[in-house]
Amino acid sequence: MALAQSSSLKKTYYFFMLKSFLIWTFTLAVCLLVVGFPLVVLMATFGSLLSIVLQSVIPVSAVLLVVGSIITINVLAVVVGAGILTLKGIHPKEVSWLNWLHGEADTLHTSVYAACPLTCELKQ
Repeated sequence: MALAQSSSLKKTYYFFMLKSFLIWTFTLAVCLLVVGFPLVVLMATFGSLLSIVLQSVIPVSAVLLVVGSIITINVLAVVVGAGILTLKGIHPKEVSWLNWLHGEADTLHTSVYAACPLTCELKQ
């Protein structure tokens, strides 16, 4: 019985680790695309200049080499970052600025109406 429970707990632990890794991968990819847009523009500029320079050295595959390298570096950065955050045990629900990810309302902003100071504390 203890062996069956241990195996079940391991499967559950691996499932939650995989789920956390996939959520981190999605979150970091979205953050790279949305927040890191200026970084993407700089990478595209650097990549185009590098492919122009490499065109004289390897004329056939300079663009393919540069684009493949940039995409590989971005994918590796997202996957390694997600792996590190998952292995550290940081779950996306523990991060305060990721409330948009799990659908919780922002509790810092509550509505205050103009008549509230006059009527909110009244008991009938």
